[in-house]
Amino acid sequence: MRAARISLPVLLALGTLAGPALASDAHGGGHEAGGHAAAPAAPIEPLPVAPYPVPVELVRTLQLLQDRIALGSSQALTAQRALLAHAEQRMRDLDPEIWTDQASLRAAVTFALGGGGPPVLRHILASGKVPEAETPLVLGSLAFLEGREKEARTLLMKIDAQDVPVGLGAQLALAQSALVVRDDPTQSLRLLDLARLIAPGTLVEEGALRREIFVLAQANDLARFEALAIQYLRRYRHSVYAGNFRQRFAAALTRLDFGSDAIRFARLQAMLDEIEPEGRRDLYLQVARAALDQGKTGTAVFAAERTITLAEPGSVASIRARLYRAAALVVQEDRFVDCFETLRMTDRSVLGAADLDLLDSALSTAREIRTTSAASPVDEPPSMPAPARLVPPAAAIARAQGAIGQVDALMRGSER
Repeated sequence: MRAARISLPVLLALGTLAGPALASDAHGGGHEAGGHAAAPAAPIEPLPVAPYPVPVELVRTLQLLQDRIALGSSQALTAQRALLAHAEQRMRDLDPEIWTDQASLRAAVTFALGGGGPPVLRHILASGKVPEAETPLVLGSLAFLEGREKEARTLLMKIDAQDVPVGLGAQLALAQSALVVRDDPTQSLRLLDLARLIAPGTLVEEGALRREIFVLAQANDLARFEALAIQYLRRYRHSVYAGNFRQRFAAALTRLDFGSDAIRFARLQAMLDEIEPEGRRDLYLQVARAALDQGKTGTAVFAAERTITLAEPGSVASIRARLYRAAALVVQEDRFVDCFETLRMTDRSVLGAADLDLLDSALSTAREIRTTSAASPVDEPPSMPAPARLVPPAAAIARAQGAIGQVDALMRGSER
C-alpha cells in the first residue's frame, strides 16, 4: 500500500507535541524514571524592528486612502484633503536632518507626486540637507509639479522607475509618461504600462489606465483601446474619477467612429455591456451627445436608441435621448415629420443649458427646411397628380444646408 502523505503543517504540529516527550526520554524518563525535570526554556525575544520614519508612515496612510478612492469611496476623497494638509505640516515640522535619510526623502517625493504638491519639496530643498545623489530626483519632481517640463524631462527621464521603491516608482513612471506623451506616445504607453505593473490595484494604476486608454484613442489603436477600456469598466467603474473618464471616453468612442458599420456597433455594445444598466444608459447618452457634437449621425442615433431601451419612459434620460435622435434625423426627408414633432413636444423644463441650445438649433433648422419646402414652386404637368410632400429644389436645399451648417457650429460651441 502507498504510504499516506503528511502535510508540512501536520509534521510541524507533531514535532511540537513530540518534543517534550523526546526531551523526557533523553533525561531518563522524567519523573517516572527518577530523573530530574528539564530546565524551562528561555523565552524567545522578538527580533528588534525599527519603526518607520514619519514621512514613510504618512505616505503609507495616504496610499491606503487613495486605494479606497479608486474603489469609489467619496468619504476617502474628502479625508484625503485633510490628510494632505496634515502630512505637509508634519513634514515641515520635522528636524531638517531627517532629509539626509534616503527613505524619508523618497517618501516625501512620493507624497508630492501623489497629490501633496510642490510646497514640501521647496521646504526640503531650502533645508540644504538633500544628499547630492538624490538632488536630481527632488529638483526634477519639483520642476514637473511646477510645469517646467523641459527641466523636468532633463532630470527625471534619467531615473529608472524600477530602481526606486515601489510607491515612488509608480508615481515616477506616471510623471515620466506625461512628460513624453506629446513627442513620443509609444514611450508614454510603455511608462504607463510600467506604472500599472509596479502598483496593481492602486489609484496609480487607475490613473495610468485612464490615461493609457486616451493615448491609444489618439493613436487610433482600436484593439488595445477596447481591451483596456473593458478592463477599466470592469475594475474601476466605481472610481471617484470614473465620471470624468466616461465623458472623455464617450468623446473618444465617436472620434474612433464606432458607428461606421455593424461590426463596430457590436464592439461598442460589447464594451458597454461590461457595466451595470444604469451606468450603461448614462454612457450611451454621453456617446449620443458627443457624436452629435462631432457630426457622427449614425453613432448618435445608435447610442440614443440604446439609451431609450435602457431608460424609463418619460424619464429625463429618455427625453434627452429622443431629443438627440430627433436632432440627428430631422434633416432626413423621410424622418422630418416625426422628428420635427418630437422636437416641438420636448419638455424644455428638464433640459440643461447645452441641451436647450441644441433643441433651439434643431428647431430652427427644421423650420427653415419646412419654410423653404413650402415656398418653393413646383412645376408639374396638369395631368400629373400632386405629390404628397414637396421636395425642395436645389436652391432651397442649399439654404437648408447653410442653416444646418450654422446648427453644427452652435452644437460645437455648446460643448465648450
